[in-house]
Amino acid sequence: MNSLLHRAVSTLPVLLVACSISAQSPIDRLIEQTGIEAGAVPIREIPGWREPQKIVVRDIGLSQADFGKALPGVEVIIVGSQAEAIDNAAGADAVIGWCDGELVATAKDAVWVQVYSAGAERCMTVPRIVNGSVVLTNMQKMASPVIAEHVIALTLSLARKLPEYSKNMPQGVWLDHTPLAESMESIAGKTMLVAGLGGIGTEVAQRAAALGMRVVGTRRSSREGPDFVEYVGLSDELFELAGRADFIVNALPLTAETTGLYDQEFFMAARRGAYFINVGRGRSAVTDDLVAALASGQIAGAALDVTDPEPLPADHTLWQMDNVIITPHVSSNGGNRVRHRIVLMDNLKRFKAGDALLNVVDPALGY
Repeated sequence: MNSLLHRAVSTLPVLLVACSISAQSPIDRLIEQTGIEAGAVPIREIPGWREPQKIVVRDIGLSQADFGKALPGVEVIIVGSQAEAIDNAAGADAVIGWCDGELVATAKDAVWVQVYSAGAERCMTVPRIVNGSVVLTNMQKMASPVIAEHVIALTLSLARKLPEYSKNMPQGVWLDHTPLAESMESIAGKTMLVAGLGGIGTEVAQRAAALGMRVVGTRRSSREGPDFVEYVGLSDELFELAGRADFIVNALPLTAETTGLYDQEFFMAARRGAYFINVGRGRSAVTDDLVAALASGQIAGAALDVTDPEPLPADHTLWQMDNVIITPHVSSNGGNRVRHRIVLMDNLKRFKAGDALLNVVDPALGY
């Protein structure tokens, strides 16, 4: 009996922990997993805020019943297009899904705009957002895990020469004992440079390290980073670190500082034969300079989920290059909509209560 009692008591802490985890709300779990934070200022302190009466929401599969739980008594208009949002914007206290200038101007009573993307650069031309009279929130870190998986898929594809092999499939060419086969690489022990150790970059770094890669990265604000990143440099160390990297991953947001960052000077500073992967923004890379670096062999291959221009014209040289993978800005697809919905519903509750919102964008930084 004493033995049974001892076993029961000894398992009590485990049971309590399990109960605590199961009792944790979806938003609390998401905050714990991602580290997203609420803004410094409660929305009720923004001039013009009132307890919401009407909100216009871009359709992502939520129903009126879903919104009714978060916003009892509030008119929620679910729309399928930006034009439809503009038609319904008058009198709206918030707009969810777009940050278009005409839409925000029409929604003159709105003090909050939520976008479904992490990138917010297109919102930085809207005067009311830039001057802070409208609070902008985004979906920072929500798609980070799936984008990181995409980066790893691209990394392995480049190392194992999958673009070249796949482009020979239509001709039925069996390339076994060839220079192409001999050029295949293992990523274990190779160095990956992650430019931008934010939500996406950190998830990329974690997965690369788990596969045996040496990971270095850059951050704008500090040298602090997780244990699986060997070295964290500041932004001005990017070129130096590129000279030591076998794989270079751009995970930076698009700002004035990052526009055109990856140009001829950068590619010449990179280690010869390095691979370039871009899941940030297309305009961070100078496309003609990338093409030249690929053609010369300075850059051994590239994997681009974003391009400049976008969409990439059908006759563009990049489509025809054997050592290039292009995916049409789809790295965030798959598995992240649940996270979007959790953040959106919690922000709606916060907005109604006048509390600080999650994932507030700083207009001065652009992210």
